Amino acid sequence: MNPRQQQTADMIAEADEHFVEHCGICHRIDGRGDTLIGKNLYPKVPDMSQPDTQQLSDGEVYYIISNGIRLTGMPAWRFEDKPEAIWDLVSLIRRLPKLSPDELQRLQKAREAGGELSEQAPESEKKETAEPPKEGETKPKHTHVHKH
Repeated sequence: MNPRQQQTADMIAEADEHFVEHCGICHRIDGRGDTLIGKNLYPKVPDMSQPDTQQLSDGEVYYIISNGIRLTGMPAWRFEDKPEAIWDLVSLIRRLPKLSPDELQRLQKAREAGGELSEQAPESEKKETAEPPKEGETKPKHTHVHKH
C-alpha cells in the first residue's frame, strides 16, 4: 500500500514536474506512451492508463520505477530519486486514466516551462527564451532546475 496516498498540492505538483521531465520522454505526459521513443522501444512502453498497468499493485509499480525492467528501456530510478518521490509517481500513475483537461493542461505547461522535454517538443510548441549561443559556446540543456 502506498504510504503517500494522501497527496498534498505540493506533492502532486512535484510528481507532475518529475513525470514530465523524466518519464514523459518515453511515456508521454499523459502516460499513454505515444512518443517517438516510446513507440520505437522493444518492447514498446505500455499505455499506463490501461488495465495492464492499473491492475498492478502499488508495490509492483513502485518496484518497477525503483528497479527498472531488465532488457527493456525502463531504467532503475532508485539511485536518482528518494522513495517518497517514487511513491508520489505511483499516485500520479493511478491518476492517469482519469486526467481532467485542467490536469493535462497543467502537465503541458510544466513541459513548456523547461527541462529536457522542452527540447523534444514539437517545433510549434518550442519557446526560445534566450539568444542562441555564440560560436564556441554551448547552449545549456536545462533552463529549469528540478529538485528531488
